[in-house]
Amino acid sequence: MNPSTLTSSHTQRPLLLPSPFHSRRRRFRVSLPRCSSDTVSAPSSAAPPQQQRPPKDLKGIEVLVDKLSPPARLATSAIIVAGAVAAGYGLGSRFGGNRYAALGGAVALGAAGGAAAYALNASAPQVAAVNLHNYVAAFDDPSKLKKEEIDAIASKYGVSKQDEAFKAEICDIYSEFVFSVFPPGGEELKGDEVDRIVSFKNSLGIDDPDAAAMHMEIGRKIFRQRLEVGDREADAEQRRAFQKLIYVSNLVFGDASSFLLPWKRVFKVTDSQIEVAVRDNAQRLYASKLKSVGRDIDAEQLVALREAQLLCRLSDELAENLFRAHARKLVEENISVAIGILKSRTRAVSGVSQAIAELDGVLAFNNSLISFKNHPNVDRFARGVGPVSLVGGEYDGDRKIEDLKLLYRAYVSDALSGGRLEDSKLAALNQLRNIFGLGKREAEAISLDITSKVYRKRLSQAAADGELEMADSKAAFLQNLCDQLHFDPQKASELHEEIYRQKLQKCVADGELSEEDVASLLRLRVMLCIPQQTVEAVHSDICGSMFEKVVKEAIASGVDGYDAEIQKEVRKAAHGLRLTREVAMSIASKAVRKIFINYIKRARGAGNRTESAKELKKMIAFNTLVVTKLVEDIKGEPSEISTEEPVKEEDITQSEDDEWESLQTLKKIRPNEDLMEKLGKPGQTEITLKDDLPERDRTDLYKTYLLFCLTGEVTRVPFGAQITTKKDDSEYLLLNQLGGILGLSSNEIVEVHRGLAEQAFRQQAEVILADGQLTKARVEQLSNLQKQVGLPQEYAQKIIKTITTTKMAAAIETAVTQGRLNIKQIRELKEAGVDLDSMVSQNLREILFKKTVDDIFSSGTGEFDDEEVFERIPSDLNINKEKARGVVKELAKSRLSNSLVQAVSLLRQRNREGVVSSLNDLLACDKAIPSQPVSWEVPEELADLYTLYLNSDPAPENLSRLQYLLGINDSTAAALGERGDRLLNSTAEEENFVF
Repeated sequence: MNPSTLTSSHTQRPLLLPSPFHSRRRRFRVSLPRCSSDTVSAPSSAAPPQQQRPPKDLKGIEVLVDKLSPPARLATSAIIVAGAVAAGYGLGSRFGGNRYAALGGAVALGAAGGAAAYALNASAPQVAAVNLHNYVAAFDDPSKLKKEEIDAIASKYGVSKQDEAFKAEICDIYSEFVFSVFPPGGEELKGDEVDRIVSFKNSLGIDDPDAAAMHMEIGRKIFRQRLEVGDREADAEQRRAFQKLIYVSNLVFGDASSFLLPWKRVFKVTDSQIEVAVRDNAQRLYASKLKSVGRDIDAEQLVALREAQLLCRLSDELAENLFRAHARKLVEENISVAIGILKSRTRAVSGVSQAIAELDGVLAFNNSLISFKNHPNVDRFARGVGPVSLVGGEYDGDRKIEDLKLLYRAYVSDALSGGRLEDSKLAALNQLRNIFGLGKREAEAISLDITSKVYRKRLSQAAADGELEMADSKAAFLQNLCDQLHFDPQKASELHEEIYRQKLQKCVADGELSEEDVASLLRLRVMLCIPQQTVEAVHSDICGSMFEKVVKEAIASGVDGYDAEIQKEVRKAAHGLRLTREVAMSIASKAVRKIFINYIKRARGAGNRTESAKELKKMIAFNTLVVTKLVEDIKGEPSEISTEEPVKEEDITQSEDDEWESLQTLKKIRPNEDLMEKLGKPGQTEITLKDDLPERDRTDLYKTYLLFCLTGEVTRVPFGAQITTKKDDSEYLLLNQLGGILGLSSNEIVEVHRGLAEQAFRQQAEVILADGQLTKARVEQLSNLQKQVGLPQEYAQKIIKTITTTKMAAAIETAVTQGRLNIKQIRELKEAGVDLDSMVSQNLREILFKKTVDDIFSSGTGEFDDEEVFERIPSDLNINKEKARGVVKELAKSRLSNSLVQAVSLLRQRNREGVVSSLNDLLACDKAIPSQPVSWEVPEELADLYTLYLNSDPAPENLSRLQYLLGINDSTAAALGERGDRLLNSTAEEENFVF
């Protein structure tokens, strides 16, 4: 388990201590006078005071060494040794009495003197270390030490700086200084720590490995303190202190820190933890540098920030994010102040100006950063210089967007306060929109709202002063006004329409337009340059809505409620609102057609034809008694409705009318004058359902009522019976009016009547012609039926032909399927005018062709006519000739081999005629497709076949071809001719044998 010294952990405590740092200099003493957990932060200054180092006293021989210079110390050492040797020699001579005793005494005391001399010289490094300690303790600021002074102390006592005691003191001094430089765990680095440590290290002259060892010792001290603390807050402080140590140490030793500072090996930390320590401290240090940057930033500050970033070893990406975040905070301060002013309940007029001033400060700061971004020396500037954005900050969210919109609205209002929008203000608004992160539509909506109000205000002033009316070109005046406000002319046109609409609504409040109102509207239209189509659309919308209300009330009164008072209101609305006849009729048509559609729906939903006809009759009555009067009131004059067909079409000639005059139902919808006088004036035909219902639905409704006219009103009686209780020819007049309401043309009406007549004639004709035979009596019966329904002769004959043809087609198809129809009969039918292509399918005609060819190949005559088979028969059957040729070839190949087999079989049966017929079939197949000589296992049987065919008196060309096909040469053929009919002879012999 590896303890982490860089990552905060409140739930896990390190369980293992790092291995002790094994150093050659075991006498190193690290005096750490304070720790981050119990030290009050030092005051901010260039050199924070260090804890006073107590002076050390010299002891024993060290006092003597301190008094002697190196040469004097050497001389004293020599004197001591010489004196000791002399004294020893004298004492030995005196007490020993001989020379050897004297020499022994000299050696003994000389050794003691040498030891004393060695002790005197050996204490020199310690004396030098004590003097160095006392010298440094006398300094209030150890950073003022100079390398020369330390070298002087070492020289004074003749010791080397690499001496163990002296170096240990130097390491202690360096360690105390480094530890004193670091701020407590809760404080951030000031940024001068690296420079101070490097300067002091150089002043002491300590080597990098020794200095690095002291950094590791400080790390151990912090690590031990972290293990000893018992609360989370102290643990977090020690962790931050350790992170700062790693960061500063890596900067002090630079690239050599990777091998001089074994953080991972000693403290079991990972590369990512070291990177986090460096990154976090670099960020905090760079952020502290940014605190001094205000809205009045200049190029020198940006260059200094770039240098600080490089010294902090912070990546460009992180530096850019920090700079932008700092710039965003500066802008957010201005925005917060501005929002506070605008939302203040005690806001005065000057408060809005203060808010605008804050926004101007934001824009000035943004412009400054943009100019620095475009500076030629931008590479030397801090990263992140550019336009300010609130994205990722306090005002980045839906909760704050309304506050930003409030500020943007205030700035737009201030920009337009003078009645015009300057170009500079327009550019400022674009920048402000980008800074706030407002969408284009949101900003345009705010600008449009305020600009519309300013435009309307200036327009009102210009109209009140007469400036607009007196302008030579009102369009140029309005365009100039739009240019001053940077207002979209299209939006201005929409605003003009809205003004005109409001004026019109005010004028028609009493239900009609007076002459003064018309003149006032015309003056307004001219001043605002409103197009005619716009005016018509506005009138159609406003006046049309009022007229539509009147029309709906009129038609809602029903058949009995449309009285003189309602007529008066309709005429007042139609003419008082100054609607054109086309617009008024369009509005009325829309309302009336809705009523018509309701009648149609009820008619479709009725249970039977009689109920449907009753609903349609109600619609016809509504059209006659209400809609017709409504149309007259709108037009202001009685409408002249034709008593003839509902729709007159010029393309229908008199001859076409005469053609269908025989239809009894069509005659009845054109009543005489007496019936017209009895029923009264017909209904209008200008408002129809032609565009509301498809043609099929309209003709079905007309047909439903036509059948009602034919059958009359039917009443059901018990036991499922039906009786006709009422039937009147006057219903046909209502049928005529129904055709007008449905918008049916004369052709469409005629088609309905003709179709119904054809249906009646066909049903009865199919009964008469059930077997498909057309006799004289049946012709007379059909003629009477035609006159009864009034169907023209041409259409009656067409129906009769269709019925007989259908019956005949079924009979012909059955005959083909059963094989009772040959090509000769097919030709006879075609000569009789029968259309075989429509009666017999393509597949059946191909089957008939194949059967005909097969009959030719099995006829036993040996005849095959190429033109007949390949040309005439396919033409008569109307099949593909190439496909027919393929069928013939396929049949010929199969029939040729079959004919040979059959001939041999009949030969063995002694059937002379059958053999000759089979050989003729073989020759017929060969004529269709010339074949190669056949092969057979018994050549004698082929010779017998040839002999039999020879004796049947065949045509020479057939005999020659058979000789070739059977593979018989000329000599064999001659011999067979001389031998005669061996078949008959063998038969006679067999008979004699039998009897």
